[in-house]
Amino acid sequence: MRMEASNVPVIDAQTAVALMDPLTELVVQAGAAILAVKRDRMAIGDKADGSPVTEADMASDRIIADGLARLCPDIPVLSEERVHLATPPYAGSFFVIDPLDGTKEFIAGRDEFTINLAMVTDGIPQLGIIGAPALGLIWRGLVGHGAQRLSVATGAGLSAALPIKTRPCPNPGSPWIAAVSRSHGDSRSEAFIDSRPGAVRKALGSAVKFCRIAEGGADIYPRLAPTGEWDVAAGHALVVAAGGKITDGRGAPLRFGESRDGFLVPEFIAWGDPSAAP
Repeated sequence: MRMEASNVPVIDAQTAVALMDPLTELVVQAGAAILAVKRDRMAIGDKADGSPVTEADMASDRIIADGLARLCPDIPVLSEERVHLATPPYAGSFFVIDPLDGTKEFIAGRDEFTINLAMVTDGIPQLGIIGAPALGLIWRGLVGHGAQRLSVATGAGLSAALPIKTRPCPNPGSPWIAAVSRSHGDSRSEAFIDSRPGAVRKALGSAVKFCRIAEGGADIYPRLAPTGEWDVAAGHALVVAAGGKITDGRGAPLRFGESRDGFLVPEFIAWGDPSAAP
């Protein structure tokens, strides 16, 4: 870690590599806490925007917050569950956390919910870890150092890391596979997919959509409607580390941690093949 001239802490690449395993362990611990919650008896509340929050969200957030405070006490944290404590704009490095992405999936009893943990430096996601505890999987990536998938077995720890990569765009005449949200459709994203004749939609929950792009199981993931930075940052780093690209609808890069109202990302497209982006 280094300090910029303005005394803003920055996590350099060497430190990020050293942090990858401890941060992954935090995601494993948070996943175990979520799975320990009985969905049929858990407390469910509403946030100010009307979206649900459960005791599982809060249990995961506490574990990650405590762990980050031990590992990187000088690095700010932006969590979906503590947005009221955020002080943008963020300079240098900061963490972006969604303790339980896909709360609606979780409440509905489905398995495609995730824990998203990202490290952003100078507005660009550099490290991303996405855990899907009910699937027993973790995807992680560090820009410039590649991406991996690991399995999590109860009582057996993590499997050996399997390198993953995005795939080239389909050959002419072959269908694009588009990752789409099961719970949050929008007309602009649908029109974007329709512009690719024969595109096949793959409905997925939460940040698992980014993971399928990163491991070559899908080609594009458009979300041309607003969503939170905590929904995107970890997937952004993962896809880029795996060889892909994230842009807005016009092909411009995204930036995180600035003074945008509510930390909303207005739109994005995840591309498995960077050459397909505008």
